[in-house]
Amino acid sequence: MWENFRNFLLIGKLQEDYSNKEQYNHQASKSNRVKISEAKEQSQNGGKPQESEVYNKVFTYSSQHKKHKRTLIGKKPYECKQCSKTFSTSSYLWIHEGTLSGEKPYEYKQCSKTLHESSAFQTHERIHSGEKPYECKQCSKTFSQTSALQRHERTHSGEKPYECKQCSKTFRESSALRRHERTHSGEKPYECKQCRKTFSRSSHLRTHERTHSGEKPYECKQCRKTFSCSSHLRIHERTHSGEKPYECELCRKTFSCSSSLRTHERMHRGEKPYECKQCRKAFSCSSNLRTHESTHSGEKPYGCKQCRKTFSQSSHLRRHERIHSGKKPYECKQCCKLFSQSSTLRTHERTHSGEKPYECKQCSKTFSCSSALQRHERTHSEKNPMNVNNVVKHSVVPVLFRDMKELTVRKTL
Repeated sequence: MWENFRNFLLIGKLQEDYSNKEQYNHQASKSNRVKISEAKEQSQNGGKPQESEVYNKVFTYSSQHKKHKRTLIGKKPYECKQCSKTFSTSSYLWIHEGTLSGEKPYEYKQCSKTLHESSAFQTHERIHSGEKPYECKQCSKTFSQTSALQRHERTHSGEKPYECKQCSKTFRESSALRRHERTHSGEKPYECKQCRKTFSRSSHLRTHERTHSGEKPYECKQCRKTFSCSSHLRIHERTHSGEKPYECELCRKTFSCSSSLRTHERMHRGEKPYECKQCRKAFSCSSNLRTHESTHSGEKPYGCKQCRKTFSQSSHLRRHERIHSGKKPYECKQCCKLFSQSSTLRTHERTHSGEKPYECKQCSKTFSCSSALQRHERTHSEKNPMNVNNVVKHSVVPVLFRDMKELTVRKTL
């Protein structure tokens, strides 16, 4: 029934477009260009052109001109009866209603993909054929869809027509505005069917679903390592190229990914926004908090297949697996020495650069690695953990017995 109703509306729409075409066939393009040039003359003489004429956009049919005007003024007269969402054109409303019903009556035979509407067939076919008929006049880049070309053209013009009503931030695409608006509303409409976790973006949901399926479709061409999302691959590729495009403005230290820079900047500010709910200990990045929380739960979900040793973090498991494989993927560019861990490489690189970022707060002496600083700090402290005499000085010492409960021996001062 839904398909019949949609076809009925589609036939009506085609008849309307055909009558418009007959009416404007002999003068459509020419007449619209004349109107726009006349509007320009009016604006020069003090007249006010229509909003669509400001952009000098040309239309073949009057119906297209009306639709375009609605996008400029934000008018959305077509409302969904189920969720009250509004649209600028009736066709967009039909597509939306199809997404609510979940119905995809049109199947593409080559790949068995199902589509909401017949008009999507032509666009989908270009994925298989590689056809990109729409070309940017400025840089000659080609696109498979007119909408993709329009979005691209805004990168040249700098136009950002979509504005957030709450914070006035502007965007090039309506989809980017919708994603941004969810940061204000907290809405997370995309739900994982396996674990019910919700996400604000469909792309985040797809990446998450790969944690269940184990799928890693993105492969590094140099070392064949695979990743579940393209952004992780891009960051990984920088370990091979050495590219570090993100720079700290305070100390000029560079990073391969923006998240590492943000975490580093918190060290300068002393900011620790991630707090453990059990012991209230705070951390500068969420990954450190997750690692810490495993000390409370004792959970070690990552197991080595060769020796069955378990780890609280996947990164710890990967480092451990290199002990078995002998793999050393991190190479020093200056002396070509190889390392199994990126952190060990960074420490080694400081022997070449002379950098000593770790400073003792008591005597201001600097060190190239944190472990060297920790060893040095013990020289200031009377409590040297390697000295048995200093261990006895602790006020409470637990002593374990084989057949007795744990006793606490308090040292009498």
